[in-house]
Amino acid sequence: MANQHETRMAGQLKEAMETMEFSKDQVEFIQTTLQFRQMMLVYQCAIKEVRTKLEILNDELTILHGKNTIESISSRVKTPLSIFNKLKRKGVELSLDAIEQTLQDVAGIRVICSFIDDIYAVADMLARQDDITILNRKDYIKNPKPNGYRSLHLILTVPVFFSNEKKQVKVEVQIRTIAMDFWASLEHQLKYKKNIPNVEEISHQLLVCSEVIAKTDEHMQHIREMIDAGGTVDEDAVG
Repeated sequence: MANQHETRMAGQLKEAMETMEFSKDQVEFIQTTLQFRQMMLVYQCAIKEVRTKLEILNDELTILHGKNTIESISSRVKTPLSIFNKLKRKGVELSLDAIEQTLQDVAGIRVICSFIDDIYAVADMLARQDDITILNRKDYIKNPKPNGYRSLHLILTVPVFFSNEKKQVKVEVQIRTIAMDFWASLEHQLKYKKNIPNVEEISHQLLVCSEVIAKTDEHMQHIREMIDAGGTVDEDAVG
């Protein structure tokens, strides 16, 4: 597995050098340096820290309320090629310092909830953790992007402990409903696929769907509130 990963990374680095005007010396430095691999390890460890916190919170809420607040958690560390592309778009030099200081989403976690109020509950619980610092919060649910995108984004720092040091590491956390995630997945295909006909019409239809999804999420939230107001938890059915 390690050899396959290194081979894939080497290929991405080669593509970066060939297509993005980085100098050979710059790319070879990143490719061969131990520090780059250590940096990626730090981001991977930060993801583990935040995922563990989310899983514990979800287990606690399941016991307290008899239902999962979080439906699923996924995560990723940006590939070298994706990192290089983003630095290039920002007009920033290719260096380890630039990666750490300029990019806030090298480590990313996506949290999927069933209901809108669960999104804010998860975000608030994370913010109350005394070792987490929220650097930035963007609410694209209350203030959707012009294309219809909805999600709650947090940029936070979490401490990662190693044998001889502690590092505060940035992690981007995106929290959305199942319906929002379904929409975002389809919009992502439109954004990154080439030569798609009728792009403007597809974009319009996606915007319409975004409004329908938002109303559906609100309606489902209302239905759950009606259910919660009128019943008690059957503990034998939990899980």
